[in-house]
Parts: sequence; structure tokens; C-alpha cells
Amino acid sequence: MYRPWLPYLCLFVAALLAALVTTPLARRVAWRLGAVDYPDKRRINTRPIPRMGGIAVFTGIIAALVVQYLGTKFLEWPMVLMPAPFLQNVNYKLLVCGFAAIFLTGVLDDVFQLKPLQKLLGQVVASLFAVAAGVVIGVIVNPATEGAFYLGIWTYPITIVYLVAYVNIFNLIDGLDGLASGLACIASFTMFILSVMSGRTDAAALAIALSGATLGFLRYNFNPASIFLGDSGSLLLGYTLGIVSMLSVTRVAGLTTIIVPLVIAGIPIIDTFSAIVRRKRAHVSIGQADRGHIHHRLIAEGFNQRQAVLIMYAWTALLCLGTFLMTQVSVMPRIAIFAALLIVSALIAGKLHLFRPVLLHHKDPKTGDDELVSPQDPEFVEEEEKFEERQAKRHHRHR
Repeated sequence: MYRPWLPYLCLFVAALLAALVTTPLARRVAWRLGAVDYPDKRRINTRPIPRMGGIAVFTGIIAALVVQYLGTKFLEWPMVLMPAPFLQNVNYKLLVCGFAAIFLTGVLDDVFQLKPLQKLLGQVVASLFAVAAGVVIGVIVNPATEGAFYLGIWTYPITIVYLVAYVNIFNLIDGLDGLASGLACIASFTMFILSVMSGRTDAAALAIALSGATLGFLRYNFNPASIFLGDSGSLLLGYTLGIVSMLSVTRVAGLTTIIVPLVIAGIPIIDTFSAIVRRKRAHVSIGQADRGHIHHRLIAEGFNQRQAVLIMYAWTALLCLGTFLMTQVSVMPRIAIFAALLIVSALIAGKLHLFRPVLLHHKDPKTGDDELVSPQDPEFVEEEEKFEERQAKRHHRHR
């Protein structure tokens, strides 16, 4: 008797085993190519760690796709390459090119440290492959009125921006052992469940493959990590989850379809948003790295790496549970659940002071040069007091 869950189990196991087997190989390749993270004042690691874990994750996904092909050809498994009704004639070969492009971009960055614009160009090229393949956000359906809003020519730039944003939020959250890979594992498994429930076999197959690959990689990436994801991995995670979300993970091809994957990726989104606000408030470049991310704040509160990561896993699991419930209820309860998740996350963000600047401008009294100081510098306390005074005056003027 045919069991519908068996192909997905095989995909999961294939991706997991492939990642387990190839991670040590990826580690050796990274050492040989010099793709290594050395300790510095903004990194958490205290010893050199190779950073090309994306090789193992990518191999895991490929292994799952090979198993799916063999199962379809020889074991009469059902076809999974069936796009959602609102996606017209998806070209899965072009989509594979998109995955190759984002992976290659990450590999080049791991080895050669690409400039930001070069890395962005690779992300845009990968997104263009997805658009060319027919995976786009073209119609948004209001769940309250069931009315359809057609994006028209804006379909393509909005899709590209959506995918590039999804790629970068996972790139930015990758700051602790096992953090990005663990969050992606939880998020992809949630998307798998929702995809199965909505009958989206292509999204389900890709999601369970990513879940298996990241779980296998976590064997080596969880604290104490012997290898990092690197950009070859973090960019791939964001791109894969973005593609899964657009292949439709809910029953309604509309506003809920867009909101659900955003809530699932809530922690990386909050972390990225707070970083932008934090740096803008202090008049620091948005691209300037700092130690004000969620994991930095948790460690500053006294948690160790493992505890900080597990707290963020639990937070993500809560968001994923909420998204599951959102897809099972009518409009008003759905809005209430979303509001509750938003309030809880906002309270946690406030408790951790995510929007408080951790880089401030300081004028060197000897040279007159403008420099950036962090809490590790003795001048920071003085500059923070000045910053708080300016904020208080600005708040008083606007009352």
C-alpha cells in the first residue's frame, strides 16, 4: 500500500545523510581555499573556523532532488513539479540555475570577500532566474474581501526585492554557532507542513530537503562549531526559504501567503529592522557592522552561546506555531494571532534594547578626527550620555 509520507521521509533522510557526509569535506575545502573566520572584536569565535558549510547544505538539497527523481522514475512516486494555480508554467530548470547562482555568489564571497555591490549583483541575478522561471508575486488577494489586486509591471521588481530581502535577513542573523542553520531548519519544517496541507508538492519537497540538510549540518555547526555556514550557506538558506514561500505555503494565494513566511522568519526580520533603526539613530552607515544584534544582546544579558541560540530557537518555534494556527482560522482570529505574536516579539525586542545604538560618533580631542566608539571603549559612556540628552531634547520639542 502506498504511503504518501514515504517520499518526503526519503527526501529528508537523503538530505540529512548527504549533509552529514559532506560537511567534513566542506571543512577541508574551506581550509585549503583560505575561507576561514579568524577571531576579531566583532566576531564571537575565539579560534579560526572554516566557513564554507554551504557546500554541505547545497549537496543535501541536490541529494534530495536526485532521490525524488529516482523515486518518480522507478518507484512510481507522484510528481512534485506541479506549480500552484496562480503560477503559470514554472520553468524548474531556470529555478535550478537560480539556486546555482546564489550558491556560487556565496562561495565566491567566502573565498574572495566580495564587495557589497558585487554580492548584491549575485543576489539580483539569482532572483532574476526565479522571475524568469515564473516564480513571482503577481496577485495579492485580500482575505477580508477576497478581492484580487494585480501588481502588473510591479510584479518583477517586487519579487526581486522580496527575494533579495529574504536572502539578506538570513545572512545577517548568522552570528552564533548553529543559529542561522537551526532557525532555517525550524522554519523550513514549518513551511513543509503548511505546503503539504495546501497540496503544494513542489514547495513541500524543497522545504523538507532544506530541513534535512540543515539538521545534518547542525551536527557540526552547533556550539562548539567546527565549521560555519559562510555566505555560501546563509545566502542559500534565505533564497531557498524565499522560493518555498512563493511556491505557496498556504491555502490562499494572497495576503496570508505573503504574511506567513514573513512571520516564520520573524527573528531575522526583527534583527535586520532593529539594526537599520539602531544605526540610523546614531547616524552610522546601515552597512556598518556592530555588536547590537539579538544574539549579542542575549550574551550581554549573561547567557552563553548555547543558551542564546536555544532561546532564539524557542522564539522561532513560537512564531511558527502561531503561523500554523493563522492558516487554520478565519480572518478575525488570524488578525488576533498575528497581533499577539507582534506584541510578544516587540516586548522581547524592547527588553533586549535592540534599538539602542552600540556605535556612536566621537571626536578625538587630540587629532580632531571623527571616530566610532563601542561599549568596549571608555569614551562610549560619555557619548551615550550626550546621545540620550539629544534624544530627550528632541522628544521634548515634539511634545
